[in-house]
Amino acid sequence: MYKAVGSRGSRVSRVLWMLEELGQPYEFVEVKLRSPEAYALNPSGKVPILIDGELKITDSAAICVYLADKHGDKGMGANPSIAGRAEIDSWMHFAQSELEAPLWNKLRHRFLLPKEVRVDVGPAAAHDFACEVKALDRRLGDKPFALGDRFSAVDVLLGDVGGWARAGRFPIDSERVNAYFDRVLQRPARARAQANGGVLK
Repeated sequence: MYKAVGSRGSRVSRVLWMLEELGQPYEFVEVKLRSPEAYALNPSGKVPILIDGELKITDSAAICVYLADKHGDKGMGANPSIAGRAEIDSWMHFAQSELEAPLWNKLRHRFLLPKEVRVDVGPAAAHDFACEVKALDRRLGDKPFALGDRFSAVDVLLGDVGGWARAGRFPIDSERVNAYFDRVLQRPARARAQANGGVLK
């Protein structure tokens, strides 16, 4: 059985969602960011962490890709060939390094950084996120999902970011992107993941 390690309301939500989509049994182990328990599993003290036997995997995007690859029969991984791998990698880097980055920056300055170094990044974060929503609109085009006609690990990551943006009341000025988020966020597997530890109590 997999162990998904993280704190409620953190990026562990996307790991739980991925496991639910794959129909894999798992245990949610609640551990706080930069706690002794987290440092024992990850040198940075960050969560989430996936434990698969002796293997420990960090970073939510890497975890989702690993699970998609390991359970390839479920059809949530890359399209065949090296081009397919490049495509999914590109999407995953975009989701975390571009679309999610403004949300994370605002969160850090609101709650996580020491008070003496916090600044108001709200306007800049909103501007940057709006730019990335436009990029997502163009990247999606007329496809129902990131990789085409099938739901994949990319959609788990993008959808989780979209849920975070909506919860933080970031404007999403794109009918196509909003329809996409509606489509992926309404999946039953996400609701199960949320109930099992994906949201704060």
